[in-house]
Amino acid sequence: MSERRYINLPNRRLTLPFNDAVLVGDTLYISGRLGLGPDGKIASEPPEEEARLILEGFKSVLHEAGMTLDDMVSVQIYCSDVSLFDKWNAVYVKYFTGSLPSRAFLGSGPLLFGARFEMVGIAVKR
Repeated sequence: MSERRYINLPNRRLTLPFNDAVLVGDTLYISGRLGLGPDGKIASEPPEEEARLILEGFKSVLHEAGMTLDDMVSVQIYCSDVSLFDKWNAVYVKYFTGSLPSRAFLGSGPLLFGARFEMVGIAVKR
């Protein structure tokens, strides 16, 4: 049985009943992340800023585990309005240097705190 390591960012502002990620062996399971700004609130405008904050948050969690976005193998993006698909993609593709992970982009209805996007993912250390 593989040992589990629980990852939490040192500057985590919200106290919620989950960890930022769980590392099991070489596989990192990353909890859903919202586009929170330094004030702990969802970026208001434009939607691309919210997407950028989510991806920056993913980079930070991956860094804590000794990984990068290029270690991502699968992501799911939940979106409160699928008409924002192109706005998400415009930001998303700028964050990867290698092949893109498998992905689902799902219409979700309302998200917590009025977010437009939430992303969860799995990374495997190379």
